[in-house]
Amino acid sequence: MKRRDILAAAGVGLAATALAGCKEDAKSAAAPQEGSSSQTFNWKMVTSWPKNFPGVGVGAERFARLVDEMSNGRLKVKVYAAGELVPALEVFDAVSRGTAEMGHGAPYYWKGKVPAAQFFCASPFGPNAQEMNAWLHRGGGQQLWEEVYKPFGVLPMACGNTGVQTAGWFNKEMNSVDDFKGLKMRTPGLGGEVLTKMGGTVVNMPAGEIFTAMQTGAIDATEWIGPYNDLALGLHKAAKYYYTPGWQEPSVLFELDVNIKAWETLPADLQAIVRAAARDVNGDMLDDYNAKNMEAMEQLKADGVEVRRLPDEVLARLKEVAAEVVDASAAADPAASKVWEHQKAYLKRLYEYAESNEKDIYNIRG
Repeated sequence: MKRRDILAAAGVGLAATALAGCKEDAKSAAAPQEGSSSQTFNWKMVTSWPKNFPGVGVGAERFARLVDEMSNGRLKVKVYAAGELVPALEVFDAVSRGTAEMGHGAPYYWKGKVPAAQFFCASPFGPNAQEMNAWLHRGGGQQLWEEVYKPFGVLPMACGNTGVQTAGWFNKEMNSVDDFKGLKMRTPGLGGEVLTKMGGTVVNMPAGEIFTAMQTGAIDATEWIGPYNDLALGLHKAAKYYYTPGWQEPSVLFELDVNIKAWETLPADLQAIVRAAARDVNGDMLDDYNAKNMEAMEQLKADGVEVRRLPDEVLARLKEVAAEVVDASAAADPAASKVWEHQKAYLKRLYEYAESNEKDIYNIRG
């Protein structure tokens, strides 16, 4: 072969190689790389609530919508109501094992698996929504929460709050401490343990079963959340007496659970969007409950519901028993003890300020 032919052949070969390389580069550029800003994710969120249930269920749907909008569709979250994918009280387990990337529920639902969880949710005569948020977001509570959940492969975030609840619905008058003896009541968490120590029996069940249980006499009393949700469940049609205040749950914080392995696949901007959406829902849900509880209570009273306040001596005894129950529950688990001591010290500081300032405004205005 002549020299010019050899050079020509070599040129063709180099051109072909370069063209192939360009095609590979183009293919690599077109295919989203894991963790890149162009990768899309389709996640599942299991919840403890009926489909689109006012307050909590709507809050979960709002979270999914916000994430979709803020990420421009790069992270889509499909929300599953209780029972659609997993039972209402198995949300934490589902996220832990990766059945779903996300979950939305109340931390005290899994206190049997994580005893410290209930201290991030509600405790009798415990923190209200403002105090809980301050402790979590500014007082070190979030770091403790993540520490407690990490062994289960779950990352928690605050994602909603009911504010102060009501004491619940009863099919008999509650005039004395003795009226708690033999009472069968649906009430979860530490409040349920107080009821047990008062001589009652706790029956735990999800929202969808409460009305029938009350109507058939399977339980004598129930607390769910407050007027907004209670009206939606129709509990005023199953019990005569509605008692306040919500001593067992001055607030209930709901959590967004995220599977840690799934979380680590998200690029930083999507992680920031998830956190921002959870924070938005956390505040928006409390606003929703404050407004709708007022409206629902007005409606219940207009419909003839008998709203009563528990007697002072009953509340005093409940407070005594609650202190014993909370301390004993915390002492039974090292993680719970660490969380409770930290939270208790922070609440004391918050209360000292509220006592000298905010409490007076309520009293004077009232």
